[in-house]
Formats: sequence, C-alpha cells, structure tokens
Amino acid sequence: MAQKKAFEVDSWLARPDPRFSIVLIYGPDRGLVAERSRDFAKKTGLALDDPFSVVKLDAADIDREEGRLLDEARTVPMFSDRRLLWVRNAGAQKGLTEDIKALAADPPGDAIILVEAGDLKKGAALRALVESAANAIALPCYSDSGRDIDQLIDEELTKAGMTISLEARHTLRRSLGGDRLASRGEVAKLALFAHGAGEVGLDDVRALTGDVSGQSFDNALDALLEGRVEDFDTAFSRQCQAGGHPFQALLTVMRQFQSLHAMRAVLDTDRKSAAAIVASARPPVFFSRRKSVEKALERWNSEALSRALTRLQAAVLQTRRRSDMSIAVARQALLGIAVEGARLLKQRE
Repeated sequence: MAQKKAFEVDSWLARPDPRFSIVLIYGPDRGLVAERSRDFAKKTGLALDDPFSVVKLDAADIDREEGRLLDEARTVPMFSDRRLLWVRNAGAQKGLTEDIKALAADPPGDAIILVEAGDLKKGAALRALVESAANAIALPCYSDSGRDIDQLIDEELTKAGMTISLEARHTLRRSLGGDRLASRGEVAKLALFAHGAGEVGLDDVRALTGDVSGQSFDNALDALLEGRVEDFDTAFSRQCQAGGHPFQALLTVMRQFQSLHAMRAVLDTDRKSAAAIVASARPPVFFSRRKSVEKALERWNSEALSRALTRLQAAVLQTRRRSDMSIAVARQALLGIAVEGARLLKQRE
C-alpha cells in the first residue's frame, strides 16, 4: 500500500520517489497541506508560474466537467517534458475520484497529478483508491506536535537572524498549532515586532499574543464537552474579559478534540474501556480532568468529533483574517460545539 505515516512525510518530500505520478496530500491541518503541496510542486522543477507546465484546478470544477482531469493528463506538453496538474480542495467529489481511478489504472507518461484534500477519513473513496494504487501515494498532514512547533519557530527566527529565550519559547508554543501557515505567520509577525532586538523575549510574546497562561480554561472546556451551554458562555466571557485571546481558546479546544479523536479511534477498534484509554494517553491527561475526558470520550463519536474539528479549523482561519471579529467568531464556533455536546448528552439519557 502506497502511504506514509505522518512522521515520514517530510523525509519523503525531501526526496520524492519519481515512481509515483499521483500524490495525495491530505489532512485536517489545511495550512500544512498547502505548505507541503507547494514544497512538492517546487521539487518537480517546473516553473510554477508557467500555465503551460503547471495547471491549477479546483476539485469542484473537475466534478462538474466530466473527464476534465483526464483530458488535461492526456494533453501533450508543449514547452517541457512533463506537466503538473495541481488539484485543490479535494474531498468526496465522485467525478474526481473516478478520474484518479482511471489515471491510476493507465498512468500518463508525462503528467504528475498533485491533489490537495481536507481531512479524509480511513475508507474515504479518494484516500482508499490512492493508498491501493501502485503509482500513487497518500501523505497525511496532522496538526503540529510540540517538536514540529519548535522547529517552525527556529526556522522563522533564523531567517530573521534572531533567537528566542526559553521562557518566551514556552509561552509562544502555547499559542501556536492547529494550522501550519497561521503558526508560521504568527512567528514571522513576532520577528518583525521584535526586529532589532536580536532575541525575542517573554515581553515581546506577551505583547503580541496576549498571553493569559495564568488563567485556567479547564472549567470552560469541561462545560463545552458536557454541553452546558450557559456555563460555557459565562466562562468564555470571563476569559475574554481577563485578557484571554479567543484564538488561544480555540487552540486549547482544538488540541482537546484532536486528542479525543485519536483516543476515540482506539475505543472504536480495541476492546478497551474509556478509562484505560485515557489513563494510557500520551501526552498524559492531567489527573483532575480524567473523569471529564473519559465521559467525553464515551459521549462524542468520531463523526461528531470530526465536525467539531472542522468547525474549529474554520474559526481559527477566520480569526486570523478578521481580528476585529475574533471574539464573535470564536464564541459562535464554540457555542455551536457546546450545543452539539448537549445533544449528544441527551441522546445517551
């Protein structure tokens, strides 16, 4: 099967295997998907701004125009020895999947197909097709771990000729993650803010990110998971009034739901109790929150967790695009998740 584990993707992209003419890059971290897709496109050696060599397509257009991708793949290159067909926003489009199936069965000799997709679950038609094809490979993109975030911080600050203090790094790390491009943009913005200092300090990070690490978000998080809508709204309002940035609240909730999603996959496949899964979780769940997380794990199924993560991802991007609306955007997204939590609780009663 042609697929890579999440930790293997960067090493594969450093030296792409030319045997694979179809490359699917997918996952919940849209920023990381976009960044890795761009990196792979550069590795082809083709001029990305040349419309004769690189054809950018939207999956929705391919779905509407039957055979569009096949026609492009069979077109003979005019000014280069091969072409890159770069498909974006892929998901459950049937037409796109059928075209990829045909190209997997009869690979074009002078075309590379790069497909950017969202979070494709195991068994999704497009992902399953690519994973089983001899000339295709699937590369998953999941949210950055602490180690990935540290590497990203170092990359951006090194480009700016700067370093960062240990305290500042720990504080900054808490406000990053969820979307690679958004995280990279935050570090670049911090480097610009502290330009001329040589080293980014804790005061720089606090000034730019509004660090409120002293404020606990646990009560709001538990209310959200349990569907206590009014309690969550009160806790969220207090957090914002105390200086907490809504982006940080979104990231905290996103990390919790990503952890739940991974644990739920184990619960659905292994004969283990929720308590056993939570007890063995890595990183470990803080003791005082284990009961709350256990109940959430039993209540929230994989589909509901996926919907919540999609909602959170969209809200993170919106808060970056419209900082003036960040509190309203975060509140709406999180209240929507709290309402779903209440619905799931009612179903179990």
